[in-house]
Amino acid sequence: MTLALRYAARSDRGLIRAKNDDSVYAGPRLLAVADGMGGYAGGDVASQVVIAALEHLDEELPTGDMLAALARATNDGTEHLRELVREDNALEGMGTTLTALLFAGSRIALCHIGDSRGYLLRDGVFAQITHDDTFVQAMIDEGRITEEEARSHPQRNLILRALNGNDVEPDLSIREARVDDRYLLCSDGLSGVVSDETIHEALQIPDPQDAANRLIELALRGGGPDNITCVVADVIDDTRDGDTAMIDPVIDGAAGDNVGQRDIDPISSAGRAALAAPDKPSARVAARAVSPPPPRRRKRVLVGLLAAGVVLALAAGGVWAYVMSQYFVGVLASGGDPEQVVIFRGVNAELVGVDFYRLQEETGIMVTDLDATARNSVMDGIPAADLVAAQSILDNLLEMRLPLCPERSTSTVPPATVTETTTGTAVVPTTEPTVGQPPATQAGPSRSSTTAGGSTADETDAGQSTRSGVNCREED
Repeated sequence: MTLALRYAARSDRGLIRAKNDDSVYAGPRLLAVADGMGGYAGGDVASQVVIAALEHLDEELPTGDMLAALARATNDGTEHLRELVREDNALEGMGTTLTALLFAGSRIALCHIGDSRGYLLRDGVFAQITHDDTFVQAMIDEGRITEEEARSHPQRNLILRALNGNDVEPDLSIREARVDDRYLLCSDGLSGVVSDETIHEALQIPDPQDAANRLIELALRGGGPDNITCVVADVIDDTRDGDTAMIDPVIDGAAGDNVGQRDIDPISSAGRAALAAPDKPSARVAARAVSPPPPRRRKRVLVGLLAAGVVLALAAGGVWAYVMSQYFVGVLASGGDPEQVVIFRGVNAELVGVDFYRLQEETGIMVTDLDATARNSVMDGIPAADLVAAQSILDNLLEMRLPLCPERSTSTVPPATVTETTTGTAVVPTTEPTVGQPPATQAGPSRSSTTAGGSTADETDAGQSTRSGVNCREED
C-alpha cells in the first residue's frame, strides 16, 4: 500500500477586504496556509515570503527529520522578512500566521504559529489539531471565558505569536497518516465565521474541490469579513482502484495572484463595496507621495454640507448615541512625534470626513514600544465593549512591549556575562488534546519560552546590535 494525498485549495479575499493577504500552497507533499497581517503595509508580502520559503519541501522527498526541515524553512522565511523590513521601513509591522503539513510515507509533520487552524476528520470524528496563539485562547485555557464567549469577544483578533521577522519557534508535532483521513487547513476568515459543526458537515462532501468550494461559500454567506483560505486534503491508497494521487501543486491567494478569486457580483451591496475598495498603499507609504492640488472651495462646501447632513441623520435616528457608547484602542498621531496608543470613544470609522469617534483617554504608551504583532493590532484598532474592557486591553498591551534597550556602558571593562531579559508576558499554556482528537507526538519543545512579542530570554547575545523601536524600547 502506498499512501498519497488528493487535495484542493482555494483563497478568496472576502466581501470587505480591499485585497487578499492570505497565501496558500497545496502539493503532493506540502500543504500550507499563511494569513498575512499588516494591512497595506505588507500582509500579502509576509504570507508570500513564508510560503515561498516552504515550497522547496514539496519538491524533495523528505528522508530525514521532517520537523527539522519545517523548522529550517520557517526560520528562512523569518530571516527573509527581517531583511525586507531592514530594507524598507514601510514594511515594519507586517507578519503572518502559518499552518503547514509535510507528508512522507505514513507520517505527517505539522508546523503551526498564529490563529490559522488545522483540523482532522478521522473515522467520523472531527477535531482541531492546532492551538490558537491568541489572547482569547489564553483566556479559555485559564478558564476565564468559554469558547462560545470567545467567538464574540472584542479582543478575539489579538494574536500573541506570528512570523514577523523576530526569532520565534513554531509548534511542531508529528502524527500517523491513515487512509481516508481528511485534513483541513484554513485561515480565520473561515474558522472565525463558520462554526465547527457547519465545517464538519461541509467536509462530508466526498470531492475535496467541492468541499473547499462549499467552505468558501459558507464564509461568504456569513458576511465574508476577512480573507478566506482553505486546503482540503485526503489521504488515499494510491494502489487502490479509483484513487489517483495528484502531482501538480495549487498556489492561490497573494502567492498565486489570486487565481481562485471568484467574480464579484456588482449588484449586491457587499460586492459594490469590495469593488469600490482601492488596493492602495499604507498611510505611511502614501505620505511620501506628492500632495494633490488643493480642492476648489465649492468642493469643500459640498463635503461640509454632506458631513453636517450625516451627523443630523445619525442624531435623528438615535444611531449617534449608540456610536458614542462604543470604545476602541487605537493610535493618535501628534505631528512628527511618535504615535501614542490611546482609547477612543466611538467606532473606528469615518464617512465624508466625519470621524465616528473622539479621544477618550491618553495612555503614554508609544506605538514604537510595542512588538510588531501588538503594534499591528493597535494600528488596525482593537474594539472594546466598554471603557473597562478598553483599559484591560491596555494592561495586556503593556505586557507586549519590547524589552528595554541595554544602557550604553562607559566602562572600559568588557561585560563578563549576558543579562537575561524577559518581557514578563505569560506564555500561552499548552493543553492536552480534546476528546476524540488523534494523538500527536511533540518533537522537542513544541512551544519555547517565547513571549507574546516573539522574543526569548536568551535570544540576544552580547554581539547582537539593538535598535530602539525595532527590537527594544527606551526606558520610560
